[in-house]
Parts: sequence; structure tokens; C-alpha cells
Amino acid sequence: MDVLLLSRLQFAMTTFVHFIFVPLTLGLSLLVAYMETKFIRTGDETYRRMAKFWGKLFLINFALGAVTGIALEFQFGTNWSRYSAYVGDVFGSLLAIEATMAFFLESTFLGVWIFGWKKLPPKLHNASIWLVALAANLSAFWIIMANGWMQNPVGHLMGDGRAELASFIQLVSNEFAWQQFIHVLSASYVLSGFFVLGISAWHLARGSHVDFFRKSFRIAAPFTLVFALVVVVHGHHHGSTVAKYQPEKLAAMESHWETRTNAPQYLLVIPDPANEGNRLELLPIPGGLSMLAYHSFDAEVTGLKDFPEEDRPPVWATFMSFRTMVALGMLFPVLAAWAWIRRKDPASSPRMLRLLPWIIPLPYVAVQLGWIVAEMGRQPWIVYGMMRTEEAFSPGITTGQVAGSLAGFFAIYGLLVALCIFLLSKYGRKGPAPAESGEETAGSN
Repeated sequence: MDVLLLSRLQFAMTTFVHFIFVPLTLGLSLLVAYMETKFIRTGDETYRRMAKFWGKLFLINFALGAVTGIALEFQFGTNWSRYSAYVGDVFGSLLAIEATMAFFLESTFLGVWIFGWKKLPPKLHNASIWLVALAANLSAFWIIMANGWMQNPVGHLMGDGRAELASFIQLVSNEFAWQQFIHVLSASYVLSGFFVLGISAWHLARGSHVDFFRKSFRIAAPFTLVFALVVVVHGHHHGSTVAKYQPEKLAAMESHWETRTNAPQYLLVIPDPANEGNRLELLPIPGGLSMLAYHSFDAEVTGLKDFPEEDRPPVWATFMSFRTMVALGMLFPVLAAWAWIRRKDPASSPRMLRLLPWIIPLPYVAVQLGWIVAEMGRQPWIVYGMMRTEEAFSPGITTGQVAGSLAGFFAIYGLLVALCIFLLSKYGRKGPAPAESGEETAGSN
């Protein structure tokens, strides 16, 4: 394998692992903040214990997410120096804002929250975890604004062979980036909701800490249902944005080869990229693709054949990732609605309680597939329409160097993922501290 492929594999692997932790950080921080708010409003000690228990799981996830995120930015200098030189004035500005404004705010107030139990007034202590949640979501905002610029570059001028920031307002009002942000945030909240539902269901099925986990279940069920519906509805609008700005990505997502009006959407498709067509097309919805892409059954949808072959995304990876993501996205509202209907007495549905713990991994799969669609569907561009991926890697590195670092990252990140699964499983199964031990900090055993 050559340097370019190895560098891409390394960045993909480290990003994949890092994004295992990000969605849970975004959503669980909000749920923990709400639980502590419920304690302050009601005086019910159970809600404080809930904030501490779920807060402990949040801390484990946050710590490993922070560690895995460090290597990502270094790779822009080590493996992708041409990219950094080309877009650093634009892309680097957003990363700098994320680090100085969001990450440090998040880390600072997380420390206040961990060690501030019984040392700060309750409302001030509660404010600290709300600030953590705000900062975590702000961090995601700046990162997605940066990625959104790669998908739809705006607000820059070209000078001396590099992109230079011309309008910060255009940069942060990028329509494509905002659609991504809403979609990622909603999906992250769904993942976090199913995380709480799954662990709560596991305990309720065994009759342990029933009042505690029934209340956790009641909070997570409507939260999950609302955002599962948001993901489905907004996914349609995001698809229209993709059609507007990246029509070849849309064509790859649907394995759509021929330009036509009233383009159908086939429910069952087997792509055949080698022959520029599909091996199988069954169950068509007349005009469905035109409607989804452009809100009109008569709209023309450009097929892959009308794009130069060298500009087409990899069809199989983009198509299969998209179809699987959509299938999971349609499943989640059904499961969330079931949980919401049973929220007052979840123990009345043993089948649901047995099922929900097994659902926990599925939102993780869905969000990873979403990023595969976003990134693979943008290929062969690293910055859409401006810079190809093959033009972006560092010229001075060797195959052996990248292979060695890839092997090292694979081993270290594999251990970190295993550690995360072990710790979350251990403390998730252990359950909350007894009421008389409620004085412990969230980070204690």
C-alpha cells in the first residue's frame, strides 16, 4: 500500500474511534444536567444519585474521547501538511476557536462539577454541568463548521495558492454545515437516549434499583423519541442539501446512474459500478427520488454517468452505508415510541426490557455509517471542488513511517476502546451508590 492510502486509513481509523465517544458526550451531558436540575426542583434525593451515577459514566466516556481526539489534529501536520498549508487560514481558525472557547470551557467546568458537590450552592453547582453540556455542544458546532467548509467551501478567497478567510459570517452561516450540525446533534441525542434506556432496562429486568432506573427510563424515553423523529424528518432536508451542493454524492447514495425527471426511488437495489448500472432494481416509488431530493416529483436528478468517472464517489461504500443508516434511522423511532408508551411502568413489558440493552450498539453503528456517507461521498475531494485527497498528503513521509504509526495507533486505540467498554459495563452493571453514600463525588468509586 502507498503512503496516501495508509494515511487515509490512519485518519479514518482514529476518527472512527474518536467518534465512538463524541455522541455520548453530547447527549449524556444534557441528561445529567437535567437530572440534577430535577433534584434541585423536587428535593428528591434519587435525582441527585441519578446525576452522579450517569455522570460517572459520562466522565469515563469524556476522558477517553479527549485522549483519542488529540491525535487527530496532529495528523494535519504529520500526514496532511499540503492540506494544512492550503486551507490552514480557514480550517485552522475554526479548530483554534473550538480548542480555546469550547474545550477549555468544558474541561474547566467539568472539574468544578466533579469536585463541587457540597462545596458549591446547589444552583451554582448545577449551572456548572449545564455549562459543560453547552461547551460540549459548542465544541461539536465548531468542528462541524470546519467539516462543513470541506463539504461546501464558502467565505474564502484564493491568494498565493491557498485559501484565505474572507468572511467569517459566511463561514459560520454555511447552509451545508448547519444541516450537518443539526443531523449529528440529533443523532447523538438518540444514541445517548438509548444508552440510558438500555442500561435502565437491564436493571429493571433484574429488579435492581427499581425506583432509580424507572425514573431514569422516564427521562430518557421522551428525549429519545423526540430526537429520533427529528433525525428522520431532518434527514430528508439534509438529503435535499446534499442534492443541491453535492449531486454526485446523492447519486452515489442512491446508486442512481441515469439522469431523468420523475426519478424513482427503488427500495431494493444491487449496484453494479463496473457496468455503470444496477444489477437489480425492485419496488420502485415513482418520482420518489425527485421528491426527496428537490421536493418535486417532476424534478430532474442527475445520474452518475453524467459526472466524469474520476469525480465519482465510491458507489458501494456510499450506497450501502446510506441504506443501512436509513434503515436503522427508521427503526429507532419505533423502539423509542415503544419505550415512551411503557415509560410509566416499563416492567410491564419484559420483552422490551430484554431487547433494549441489545439496542445500545445500533445508534453507534448508525452515526459511524453517517460519517462514512459524508466523507466517502465527498471523494475524490478533500475540499469539495477545490483540492483532491491525493494532492493533500505530506510529501516527506514514507510508507514504513505511516505503516508503523498506523500499527501503533491501532493497538493503542484498540486498548482504549476495550477499556471504555469494560469500564462502562462495569459501572453500568454495578448501579448507583446507596443513598447513604450519596456524598461521594461523581468521579469516585
